[in-house]
Amino acid sequence: MTDNKKIELLGKLISEKDIAKQLKIRNKDHFYQSIRYSQLEEFERDGWEIFREFKTTISIRKKKSFDVEFEDKVWSLFAYINYKFMNKDRYFSLPYDKNNNALSQQIDVFAKDDETILLVECKSAIENKRGDFKKELEAMAAKIDGLRKSVIALFPNIKHKFKFILATRNYSISSEDLERLKKIGGVHFNEEIIDYFYSLYSQIGVSAKYQLLGNLFEGQDIPELDNLVPAVEGKMGGHTYYSFSLEPEKLLKISYVLHRNKANINMMPTYQRLIKKSRLKSVHDFIDKGGYFPNSIVINIDTNKCNFERANTQVGSTLSKVGILHLPKKYRAAFIIDGQHRLYGYTNSEYKKTNTIPVVAFLGLSRTEQVKIFMQINENQKAVSKDLRNTLNADLLWDSNNKLEQMKALCSRISIFLGEDRVSPLFNLISIGEDKKIITTSAIENAIKKGSFLGKVSKNKIEELGTFYFGDIDETYERLSNFLCEGFKYISENLDEEWRKGSDGMLLINKGVSGIILILSDLVSFLRLNNQIDPKKDSVRQIFSEVKNYLDPVIIFIRNLDNNVKSELKSSYGTGGEIKYWRTFQKTIRDIFPEFKPDGLDEYFKKEAKLYNDKAIAYIRDIETEFKNDFKERLKDHFGKKWFEKGLPPKISEKAIVDALSKNRELEENDEQIEAWDCITIIAYREIALKNWQSIFEKEYTKPGEEKISGGKEEKTKWMVKLERIRNQNFHSYSVTEEELNFLEELHDWIYKKVLRNKFQKDE
Repeated sequence: MTDNKKIELLGKLISEKDIAKQLKIRNKDHFYQSIRYSQLEEFERDGWEIFREFKTTISIRKKKSFDVEFEDKVWSLFAYINYKFMNKDRYFSLPYDKNNNALSQQIDVFAKDDETILLVECKSAIENKRGDFKKELEAMAAKIDGLRKSVIALFPNIKHKFKFILATRNYSISSEDLERLKKIGGVHFNEEIIDYFYSLYSQIGVSAKYQLLGNLFEGQDIPELDNLVPAVEGKMGGHTYYSFSLEPEKLLKISYVLHRNKANINMMPTYQRLIKKSRLKSVHDFIDKGGYFPNSIVINIDTNKCNFERANTQVGSTLSKVGILHLPKKYRAAFIIDGQHRLYGYTNSEYKKTNTIPVVAFLGLSRTEQVKIFMQINENQKAVSKDLRNTLNADLLWDSNNKLEQMKALCSRISIFLGEDRVSPLFNLISIGEDKKIITTSAIENAIKKGSFLGKVSKNKIEELGTFYFGDIDETYERLSNFLCEGFKYISENLDEEWRKGSDGMLLINKGVSGIILILSDLVSFLRLNNQIDPKKDSVRQIFSEVKNYLDPVIIFIRNLDNNVKSELKSSYGTGGEIKYWRTFQKTIRDIFPEFKPDGLDEYFKKEAKLYNDKAIAYIRDIETEFKNDFKERLKDHFGKKWFEKGLPPKISEKAIVDALSKNRELEENDEQIEAWDCITIIAYREIALKNWQSIFEKEYTKPGEEKISGGKEEKTKWMVKLERIRNQNFHSYSVTEEELNFLEELHDWIYKKVLRNKFQKDE
């Protein structure tokens, strides 16, 4: 590289002061510019808009495109965590051919500090899509050595660590592309990883850089670190550990926190909760006011990265040994098992170099053993959420000899796949670890267990094979997770409008997702019994090609649902709600395919219908009794002895008299005579109320919340019309819906509260 080329390239890089200025520009979602009034028309044609107007100039702005906005976000991350040299703009290019400087590669983000240099390629899409980077990565493979040599030529005096990063937003990336990245020493950062480091930066500031460097340069040296510390060697639970005190600043440099987050998905199992800013601040304030934590931070160090030099003098009466521990001078050498808040609370503290903190360091614990210790330490702390525990089980129990624990791990891992893999329609919608979303891992895991996918196991053996489980947990995970993904993909694509509603719709909630999993399980069992598929031999694609035909009735059913039925389904809660969704889907399929006959389906609807009908009849009976007493009493109070003649519309009173005469003719001699008032129906009560609305009934018979609706007394008494319709059904052939039962229950509660209130007022 010629000197002139070096000068040209260095001139396109900016340092700390200019980086701070550029950050202000990059952090905004618009470009801003000041122009003269005479230039406005030209800029408006190019998409600019007026932001502010001044006497002689105009401030205009233009929305950044999605790809520029993402590049700026990635660039800003490295600026925040204190990279000292960065590219000024999008037009920075590095030559990759030493014989021809004209052959160069445009670099979206160039970031350099004292030890590392990063080259970042950014790819962004508006919506989630499958990425294909074969062409770009194969081209980069041919250029990467030349780019590295150009970097060395630009900064010859220090041996920098070098890394190429492919940063993507809204792209899934294939295993083949990941392998291509690996071959050139590159890594993939998707938007979840970018967001994770932003979140970490917001919590712990520039110390987030150590977590980033640990991610990029695991095992590589930190030359300036003073790593010798007096320590005591001991044994506990069959493990070697070291107890010592250390300045927080030193431990920060070699530590890595295995946060349960998509950023660390390739380091499974991970177990730590993300640092809480509020808690970190309270720890920092406590420390700076002279406070301290006497309990030890617990870490794990790989055995091949640690050396213990025993002292010449030892105490013979104890198993413990004293000496000098050589801490590893490497990134990501120590994994924090417990105490991340206590450690990172020192990040911005004046005491991070002058205090020491107690540390217990285990050697060579497997990741699973680290998880066990974390779980034991946090066993009784409410802060460890159920979703986080479920997520940890996917790693902790996978290799268990206990079949029940294996099944628990399998269900957890499938729910994680559905929530974390971009090919899944449930991507980023499931609560994994401590990421709170609209669907819980428990809902998915319970649905998988209830279905027939996994069969039945006891602690030590397989009791019954499932439709997808034949004894190999790894194969089951691969096939079942892909099958469920296909099922959700088919549903989401054919119910796109409903799916986009998220939790406001009826599918992307726990019972909706559970219902889909259970109906998929039913269909696989049905098709296997009918010899239409062989889950043991057929591919996932073959199986689903048969299953999807039976999903079409469910899709049509949901498309055509009216709002009342949707509301009824959504308002069914708890286990009963999940079952209602599932049974409704079953019935919908059977209506089109009569040969589909799930066990217990008819019994469920018969039981549900009888339960609702019996309750409905009881509610209606009580309401009618109250109407009979209350209407009569109100009419008497207002009209006196002529209440029947004056209070009832003529048609109503005449019909009631005729009906009473007719019924009395059929009575035996000693039977009690029926009065005309006994023959008043619910709809007749409405006519009576309408006739005397303002003077007698408006105040007491307007439903709460309907006082200001338009339409007057006709609208305010429509609830009586609905009540009459339900009352007149033949309950031997009609099934009261859950929505209708809720309506009756609401009326019943309202009317009886009114009765008690009126009684109280009279007693007063």
